[in-house]
Amino acid sequence: MTGVEELLLSRIRDVADYPEPGVMFKDITPLLADPAAFTALTDALAEIAGRTGATKIVGLEARGFILGAPVAVRAGLGFIPVRKAGKLPGATLGQTYDLEYGSAEIEVHAEDLSAGDRILIVDDVLATGGTAEASIQLIRRAGAEVAGLAVLMELGFLAGRTRLEPALAGAPLEALLQV
Repeated sequence: MTGVEELLLSRIRDVADYPEPGVMFKDITPLLADPAAFTALTDALAEIAGRTGATKIVGLEARGFILGAPVAVRAGLGFIPVRKAGKLPGATLGQTYDLEYGSAEIEVHAEDLSAGDRILIVDDVLATGGTAEASIQLIRRAGAEVAGLAVLMELGFLAGRTRLEPALAGAPLEALLQV
C-alpha cells in the first residue's frame, strides 16, 4: 500500500448499520475535511485524467461533483455534471437504468459533450456499477468517447467491475482503494 492509499484509507470512517441494519457505510466526509488528504485524492485523480488523455471530467451526482470538479480544475479540463432526471434546465439527454427495486434516470446537457471529447468519469464509490454503466451509455449517445472511469474506492464484493468491463470496451477502470 502506498502512502497516498494509507492516507486516504485512514480518513474514511466506517459507520455501522447505515443507512440500514447490516450495512457498513464508508463515510468520506473526514477525508474531504482534511486538506492534505483531499489534495492527495485530487492529485491522484488528476494524474489518472492526464494518463487517459481525458479532455473533460464527468462527475456523477452527488459525490462525483465534490471529487470531479477539483480534479477538472487541477487537470485544466472542463467539468460536466451528470444529474438525476429533472435537475438540469433546458434540453437534456437522458439514460434510464435499473435499480434493485425499480428504475432511475440520469441526464446531461448534450451540448456540453462533442465528438472530439474524451471523458473521464469520476465518482466516489464503485458499488454495483448501475449508475456508472448508465453514464457510459449516456456519454456515448452524446457522441463523446469514454476515456475511463476513476473512483476513490471500489466495493469489490458487489462485482461492479465485472458489470462495467464490457461497457467500458477497453477503457480503464481505476480505483484508488479496494474495499
